[in-house]
Amino acid sequence: MKTLLVSILACLPVFAADQAPPELVAVKAACGPGDVEFNVKSGKVQPPALQPEPGKGLVYVVEEYDGPPVKPTVKVGLDGAWVGANRGTSYMSFPIEPGEHHLCAEWQIGRTLSPISRTVSLTSLKVEAGQTYYLRARFLLVGRNFPYRLDFDKIDSDQGRLLVGTSPLSAYQAKK
Repeated sequence: MKTLLVSILACLPVFAADQAPPELVAVKAACGPGDVEFNVKSGKVQPPALQPEPGKGLVYVVEEYDGPPVKPTVKVGLDGAWVGANRGTSYMSFPIEPGEHHLCAEWQIGRTLSPISRTVSLTSLKVEAGQTYYLRARFLLVGRNFPYRLDFDKIDSDQGRLLVGTSPLSAYQAKK
């Protein structure tokens, strides 16, 4: 009897994982762990290096923010791990392997907020070697109680180069 009970209890996490809501499965596939936070500083506006490394793609993530003086920090996740963060209007970039990827933008105060706010946004990206991709994280005004929603989307290269070229580069470091 004890062996049967131990076996059942050991299998419960497997069954629970299969029952997770699809949106949480998507968040886990794209974002990093919920307890990671970043310190972010913006530098000067400087021309970006627009060429990807050989055999890889290059992703730019621009945070566009035009709101109250408190600048939000947005963490960027790739395939279940954090790759960096922006704060206020700024950008970051990273090389990326060719293939299908899942990306996440999450407001650093994130998943603990009220359910009326949307603080996580996801997108997918099919990457080809030698190509440059531009993503924009921005806060949209949507309501009264918690007026902002985080939006994360792909933008075309002309708009991407404009935003990157007129935004400061983010310098980020994970908090310890």
